[in-house]
Amino acid sequence: MNYETIADIYEANDKIRTNFINLVSELTEEQENLLSENGKWTLGAVIEHVAKVEGGMIQICERLLSKAEAEGKTSDGSASLSKAFIEGIIKARTENQKFEAPEIVHPEGGKPISETLKVLEQTRAKLNEMRPMFESIEGTSHTFPHPAFGNLSAHDWLALIGGHEVRHMAQIERILGNNDG
Repeated sequence: MNYETIADIYEANDKIRTNFINLVSELTEEQENLLSENGKWTLGAVIEHVAKVEGGMIQICERLLSKAEAEGKTSDGSASLSKAFIEGIIKARTENQKFEAPEIVHPEGGKPISETLKVLEQTRAKLNEMRPMFESIEGTSHTFPHPAFGNLSAHDWLALIGGHEVRHMAQIERILGNNDG
């Protein structure tokens, strides 16, 4: 997770999204209804959760960048992730931490994956529209709290979009692997 520029984060997020879509776009209805390890959500619900979270993260980034823009803070397109964020991600990965999603990003359930994939397209289009904002406005001066990682900047939140998808791709692969007959 060594990003020097906003373009690096966008490139990484795009690769992750391609892998995510390749993994979930061909799931059968039976697979879509498989339960997660804790038995709370179906695979379809996990995918819906990913879409809801991305939408929320984009809103947070927009607010943080708008504050910096209002203060006239500019950027040359460099990226800077906070030490606390990087340490939190490393700890989450090495300790395989489990997180409880806040109620606001719980899936409604019952949505077909095809519908959720359209939402993911829309959120990614919105994120891509924001790229010039990320590249021209200083994105580390304001923060918003994450339930597990503490106060994160817009750059941290942008990187977390991909990290969140990676985490749930691994979960989906485990569930599919556990149900291979």
